[in-house]
Amino acid sequence: MTISGVLAPIPTPFTDDEAVDLDAWRANIDRWMATPLRGLVVLGSTGEAPLVDDDEADRLIREARGRVPGDRLLLAGTGRQSTRAAIAAARRAADAGADGVLVRTPSYFRKQLTTEAFVRHYAAVADASPVPVVLYNFSALTGVTLPVEAVARLVDHPNIVGLKESGPDLGYVGDLIGVARDGFSVVVGSAPTFYASLALGASGGILAVACAIPDACVRIYEHVAAGRHDEARALQRQVVPLARLLTTRHGIPGLKAALDELGYAGGRPRPPLAPVAPDAAGEIRRQIEQFAAAPAGA
Repeated sequence: MTISGVLAPIPTPFTDDEAVDLDAWRANIDRWMATPLRGLVVLGSTGEAPLVDDDEADRLIREARGRVPGDRLLLAGTGRQSTRAAIAAARRAADAGADGVLVRTPSYFRKQLTTEAFVRHYAAVADASPVPVVLYNFSALTGVTLPVEAVARLVDHPNIVGLKESGPDLGYVGDLIGVARDGFSVVVGSAPTFYASLALGASGGILAVACAIPDACVRIYEHVAAGRHDEARALQRQVVPLARLLTTRHGIPGLKAALDELGYAGGRPRPPLAPVAPDAAGEIRRQIEQFAAAPAGA
């Protein structure tokens, strides 16, 4: 499995009483499948994965597989704090129809999470997973960073096919690309550095803002792939203000507010997260309108 292009890490919709809203889930996925996205990631950080129970996760993956055609990728987040739990989650995701699993770094016992510990963890998960494994580093949330030395030792595992790096550190992205082998994809999650990461050699992006503006994100990727760097940079500049507002400033509640504005079912986040305040919702609305009114990238 090769990971390239743009995938959207989609939010999980909840009803007002905090239940998973499967009707909204299906409707949103159908709409995303009408865009040029390469695929979807369910139950990633944007999907509020730590706030979703295992039985809910299994239903969400199964429902998504029923809406995502076989020629599009469906990745499921299965990161857990223990190796045993991560293996069990990967197996359940495969049974539910995921093409691959995105495995966030364990982080709770961070002082003991050495290079050796990460290598043991990921090798064991990859050995046991019925589907390919994508390593997932998100230091801003976990407080740990997957060492490049660990990645260099894991890239040759036959069931580890790539890594998602969600931070904006282009030096780290470059180091990851430097140790990647043929068939190992480095994809990024930072929309403000998406163009620069592609120029360094990243193979694509798993971008939260692609949930709201999938066409623009895909066009940046296509421009770079075709060597149209001026067009890619121009469109990147248009995307950055909205991306920063929806992710860096307001996070998942902000993205859900944007989806509501755009006609998707965003809804409320699951507590302890809370919806954005009315003034923030107004700011998000105005930024969406400004983006829509801006001249489209060539």
